[in-house]
Amino acid sequence: MLIDETILQGCIEGKRNAQYELYRKFASTMLGVCLRYAQSREEAEDILQEGFLKVFQKIASFRQEGSLEGWIKRIMINHALNRFRKNRKQPFYEDIEEINETEIIDTNETAAISETYPTEVLLSMIQSLPQGYRVVFNMYVFEDFSHKDIAESLNISENTSKTQLMKARRLLQKKLEEFKQKQRLTIIDGK
Repeated sequence: MLIDETILQGCIEGKRNAQYELYRKFASTMLGVCLRYAQSREEAEDILQEGFLKVFQKIASFRQEGSLEGWIKRIMINHALNRFRKNRKQPFYEDIEEINETEIIDTNETAAISETYPTEVLLSMIQSLPQGYRVVFNMYVFEDFSHKDIAESLNISENTSKTQLMKARRLLQKKLEEFKQKQRLTIIDGK
């Protein structure tokens, strides 16, 4: 495989083999990012393909101040968010006065959940969340956006961001409990 500098320079020059190598190197990782924002694998693959088109169009603007992977990831996330904003039928507004941040998400709990449940199950549960919940959950939990940044990015209030996250968390907890119950029944029934 070509070294990163060669791949980068080839992509800047529009060389197809370099673009292919870049795609091959990062596609599976970026598909994982896209899957968190999409409702289906097909939608995630569309986001991935469109995102890589943007990567190839903007590769000359990569300043090499951070990692190439991080730069590509940011493009994928921004593309997924733009697609979300474009396809959002109605704005979601739900204000509450105050929410305790620890009620929204406990980082230790998230780590324990990811160790306890298969990745495919968690991804499927995240994909099944209503669109607004899913986007806010991903931005807050996986991308480390603050509620202020989420609010600005999605053109919603910070309280709406907090509410969406709280509801996403509650719905995921319910889905995890249902999954756990099914697992218990499967063990008891021997199926």
